[in-house]
Amino acid sequence: MHERTPSNASIAYPRLFDMHMQINVLFAILSSSLLSFASGAAVEVRSTLTVFSPHIISPDTTTTWVVGNVETVTWDPSDVPVDIPTLASVVLNSVATGPLETLSTGFDLRSGSVDVTVPAVTPGEYTITLFGDSGNRSPAFEIVSAY
Repeated sequence: MHERTPSNASIAYPRLFDMHMQINVLFAILSSSLLSFASGAAVEVRSTLTVFSPHIISPDTTTTWVVGNVETVTWDPSDVPVDIPTLASVVLNSVATGPLETLSTGFDLRSGSVDVTVPAVTPGEYTITLFGDSGNRSPAFEIVSAY
């Protein structure tokens, strides 16, 4: 019986395959390490944040604002954490298209209310978003034209 000796090509192929596998394994280890580091840093930073989303009292679904009038936005400040930024803003949003304009900014979130002037917008459904350290959106309400 005649024994066959492997050719150089058949010997090189497994070595090339082994080197390719080693590179893939090394890449996977490095990727996992980088992802672990990145997610660990994000978790550490995120865990130090306090999120406060106050309940908006007014406007609500029964509210109608009139263009040009001064209206009061109210929220419940009873459980405002001491470690959040105190400066806040109110943004008017169209239910149909999203954020339109900032109605007030730089007021104290702990106050529980802020007066805003209703801008000249097309009559329709709107919401406001109260921003402090996070955003809290009101229920939809109506804005109508001045009579």
